Amino acid sequence: MAQAVIDCGKLPDRATEASAEFYTEWLPRIELALRDTDDDLVLLLPHAAYDHDDWRRAVARDLARAFAPCRVNVIGGGDAPSQEATIAYLENAPGVTGQYLPLDSAGAGNPVRQHDDQ
Repeated sequence: MAQAVIDCGKLPDRATEASAEFYTEWLPRIELALRDTDDDLVLLLPHAAYDHDDWRRAVARDLARAFAPCRVNVIGGGDAPSQEATIAYLENAPGVTGQYLPLDSAGAGNPVRQHDDQ
């Protein structure tokens, strides 16, 4: 099965406004695309604060359930290389579906490694 990618572009900063815009502007197009294909789907959403996580998880979960056996996953944020790596991973991970994968390419670093000056 092939994998399609839809980039949802910029969304508002406030979680309620972003979810409203997504459900109004993007969801109908996404559902139409899923009805017309057997391809798996990855949605790219822009970086957002933690308060967006709930609606994004719901989108991933509900679309994956509604359109199974097609796989649907959502990537949030990240730069182009991290998005491309995640898309490649998902293409080769047939058991992964209904997941929201927030990316951090802002340099969160290794949480185990301590600062050198300590």
